[in-house]
Amino acid sequence: MEQVTAATLKQTSKVIAVHLAFTSRADQRGRTPANPSYFLKASSSLSLSGSEVERPAGCELLAYEGEIALVIGTTARRVSLDAAWSHVGYVTASNDLGIYDMKYADKGSNVRSKSGDGFTPFGPDLIPAASVDPAKLRVRTWVNGSIVQDDTTAGLIFSFARIIADLSQLMTLEPGDVILTGTPAGSSVAVPGDVIEVEVDSPDTGLSTGRLHTTVTQGSVEFAEFGNRPRATDVDREDAYGSAEAAGLAPKGLSAELRRKLTSVGTATLSSQLRKRGLNNVSIDGLNSTRPDVRIAGTARTLRFVPNREDLFKTHGGGYNAQKRIINTLNDGDVLVMEARGESGTGTLGDILALRAQINGAVAIVTDGGVRDVAAVTAMDIPTFHNGAHPAVLGRRHIPWDTDLTISCGGATVQPGDIIVGDADGLLVIPPSLAEEVANDAIAQEHEETFIADMVAAGNSVEGLYPMNPAWRTRFVEWSTTHPNPVSV
Repeated sequence: MEQVTAATLKQTSKVIAVHLAFTSRADQRGRTPANPSYFLKASSSLSLSGSEVERPAGCELLAYEGEIALVIGTTARRVSLDAAWSHVGYVTASNDLGIYDMKYADKGSNVRSKSGDGFTPFGPDLIPAASVDPAKLRVRTWVNGSIVQDDTTAGLIFSFARIIADLSQLMTLEPGDVILTGTPAGSSVAVPGDVIEVEVDSPDTGLSTGRLHTTVTQGSVEFAEFGNRPRATDVDREDAYGSAEAAGLAPKGLSAELRRKLTSVGTATLSSQLRKRGLNNVSIDGLNSTRPDVRIAGTARTLRFVPNREDLFKTHGGGYNAQKRIINTLNDGDVLVMEARGESGTGTLGDILALRAQINGAVAIVTDGGVRDVAAVTAMDIPTFHNGAHPAVLGRRHIPWDTDLTISCGGATVQPGDIIVGDADGLLVIPPSLAEEVANDAIAQEHEETFIADMVAAGNSVEGLYPMNPAWRTRFVEWSTTHPNPVSV
């Protein structure tokens, strides 16, 4: 066994990290990649066991990720899967630290969020790769003595051989290069004063790296005005902590009680209540429902299509594209809303993806574009609101471009988290801050309208009754004592 030393760190020309490689982490994230993807960390981020790592001033989300690190032993270029493991010299423990407060700044490259000084603790001991079975390694992480991550390489989505062979297709892996192979579930946020420990071992041989110790300290130097400064959203907090609950955030989506209220009244009534509050442009127009008998209410997830351009479709249209990613991550209570510019000359959804949305618990699908396989989609339980049937696939008119952003659908602006309510009359977008009061007032309005309808059916004129004058209002109050509102507010 050898120790990681300062000389070891100086031999590293590059540090390559895998985005997502453990099944437990993929399940937590709600997505499983078809192939591995990577990012680079600066070699200057490497540090030894016993070092301190600074949470920069102004940041709140320094996240730890216990990982198995591979140290390349011999040069690897275009190596086969069978030969890949032979190019690994050592296995050790690492902590892929990063600040989620800066993830936004570099458009996915993780340069500043992951490459801070000390953000890649490494060691303490090196296990010879030839002495262990890469399929039988274990990685564990402790925070202040409590274990928070515990998984084995039996849970890998991609084998180490596949990662090495894949990387070597494009770049030469040189002796001393480090590959961080992804973290299992359990990654979360550390605060100043926390001691994080990571250990990698081979239970069947008894070989171990020993525990990699890192202590978190608080930085005092603020980020300068001339560059990006830290910022964190609730989405960042949820990602950093691993769940909304762990981050102390309110649960997403509608409560069962609010959903019950919103689906107990018609969109016509809700529309009138929104109009009273000055909201006249909140209807998604021109769409047909596959289930006009069903009332829906849920929270919006959004997907934007852009007009097809053949060169861009090659890079954004195929594989695990934006459309497939968002449908694969829909949850209970979500309504997928798509911006297709009102272009119905191709399908924006088919039966397989609609089925996936249904299985994931989505409430409905809304698109101002076309739908393929319309008979099969119509036969499903999940309602789909669409702009017509069309047999063509995306590439004819659309490219799935981006997700979870403000979009336009059917003439209405929709933001992620907006409440979407729909029935046979159409679809409405309700700001979350108004949903409770709009629902309550709509329930009260429909109770009044039941009384008015009864009075009209009895032969009364609508004059003075619709809307009610004081005399009719008095009669309504009397009527309500024997006809209580069936929907409690």
